[in-house]
Amino acid sequence: MAEDAVLGYLATHEEIRDSGQFATEHGLDHNEVVNVIKSLHGFRYIDAQDIKRETWVLTDEGKKYAAEGSPEVQLFLAVPPEGSISKDELQKKLDPSVFKIGCSQAGKNKWVEMGKQVSRKVQHVEDKVKNLLMRIQDGEALEKDDINSLKARKLIVPQTWNGYSVKKGPNYAPKRKKVATDLTRENLQRGDWKELEFKEYNFNAKGPPAEAGHLHPLLKVKDQLKNIFLQMGFEEMPTNNFVESSFWNFDALFQPQQHPARDSHDTFFLEVPSTTRQLPEDYVQLVKRVHEDGGYGSRGYGYEWKREEANKNLLRTHTTAVSTRMLYALGKQPFAPKRYFSIDRVFRNEAVDRTHLAEFHQIEGLVCDRGLTLGDLIGVLHDFFSRLGMSKLRFKPAYNPYTEPSMEIFSYHEGLGKWVEIGNSGMFRPEMLLPMGIPEDVRVIAWGLSLERPTMILYGISNIRDLFGHKVDLSLIKRNPICRIGIN
Repeated sequence: MAEDAVLGYLATHEEIRDSGQFATEHGLDHNEVVNVIKSLHGFRYIDAQDIKRETWVLTDEGKKYAAEGSPEVQLFLAVPPEGSISKDELQKKLDPSVFKIGCSQAGKNKWVEMGKQVSRKVQHVEDKVKNLLMRIQDGEALEKDDINSLKARKLIVPQTWNGYSVKKGPNYAPKRKKVATDLTRENLQRGDWKELEFKEYNFNAKGPPAEAGHLHPLLKVKDQLKNIFLQMGFEEMPTNNFVESSFWNFDALFQPQQHPARDSHDTFFLEVPSTTRQLPEDYVQLVKRVHEDGGYGSRGYGYEWKREEANKNLLRTHTTAVSTRMLYALGKQPFAPKRYFSIDRVFRNEAVDRTHLAEFHQIEGLVCDRGLTLGDLIGVLHDFFSRLGMSKLRFKPAYNPYTEPSMEIFSYHEGLGKWVEIGNSGMFRPEMLLPMGIPEDVRVIAWGLSLERPTMILYGISNIRDLFGHKVDLSLIKRNPICRIGIN
C-alpha cells in the first residue's frame, strides 16, 4: 500500500527526494502515491514540496515514425537502388501523407532526384529522425536544435510532469492514526469514547455549491424591458398567437400583396391549416378598397386585391400583427389615448449568420394620441433606450409600407466596434389607421426591435448564435450577471 510505503520509508530516511522515482523503485502507481502524499500532507504527517519538470513526449505521428521510420527514409527505401521509378508508381507504394512529406524532406536532404522519374542520389542514409524519437521515448535529453527540428514537424509536444519531495511533518507517525468523526451510541456503551481522538471541525470549509436554475440573459433583459415599459406608462398586449393570417400580418398594415416580404423565401407559410376561417368582413372590404383604389388622401396601389392571399396562414413575421388587432379594437370604441407594448417571438425565413436568426424575439412599442409628431417619436426612443443604458443612438431615414415617415435606429456596439441597426420606427400611415375607425386627428408612433440585439450589446456578445439556439454554451447562462449596469 502506498501510504505504508511512504510513512515506512520516512521512518528510516530523512526525505523522499522525488515521488516519481520513489514510485518506480517501489513498484507503485505514481498517481496513487501523489494522492497519498496530498492526504498525509493535509493531516501534517508529512511536509510536501512541489516538483515540476518539463519533458517532451511523442505525438501520434511521432510514435508512428518511431515504429515505422521517418517519411523521407520510407520514400528513399521505396526507390530502387539502381535505375529509377516513376513518381506515380512511387506514390502508389506509400501512404499519401508519407509520400507528400517524404518527397519534401528527401529532396531537401538531397537523397533523391525528383522529377517525373525518381532516382537515388546516395546509396545509404541514416534515419536521424527515428533515432531522435526513440531517444525521447527512452527519456534521454536532446540538443536544443534537435528538439526544435522535431517540434517544428509536430512530432513532439511538451508535457509538464508534477511530483513532490517529501519530509516528515510535525504530526509524523509510522502509522496513520484513525480519528473519529462521530460520537456513536456504541462508543458510549463501551466506554471507549474516552480514548478516541476526534477529527477537528473545519469551520472554514465550504459546503457543496447549491444546485439551482439560471436565468438566460434574454429573459433578464426581457424582464428589464417590460419593467421599463410599465414605468413609462405602457400596457402589455396579448401575444399568444404565433400563427397569424396574412390579412392581419400584412394586408391590414397596407402592405401590398406583391411585396417581397410576402414571398415564401422570407416567410414561413403553414400547410395545415393553410387558411384562416374568420375575418371581420366589413373591415376586410375597407382594406380591399384602400389597396385597390386608395382613399383617405391616397391613390392606393392600383392592383386587384385577392382574398385568397389574405386568408393564408403563416408564422407571424412581426408582432405588429398584434398591434394591428389592438388598434382595430381601439377604433371600435370611443377614443382614448393608449400606450401599448409587446415582447414575444417572431419568425422569418432568413439565412442564419452572426447577426441574424430565423426565429427571434421582437420588442414593439406604440403610442396613440392626438397631435403626435416625429419629434415625439425621437424623444420617446431616447427616453426608452437611455433607461437601457444605451445612450449612443443614431437615426436614418427609411421606408416601410405602413409607416411614413420611417426611421432606422442604430446603437454603437462596443464589442463589434461599430454602429449596429437595432430597430425600425415610424408613424403609422392613414391608409392603415382610418379604415380601422381611428379618428383623423389621431396619430400613432411606433417602433420595433429585436430582443437579441440589445442583449448582445449589453452583454458584449458578438455572435447571435452564442446567445440563442442549439449552440449556446450553458456555462454562459450560469456566468452572466444578475443585473446590468446602466439600467435605472
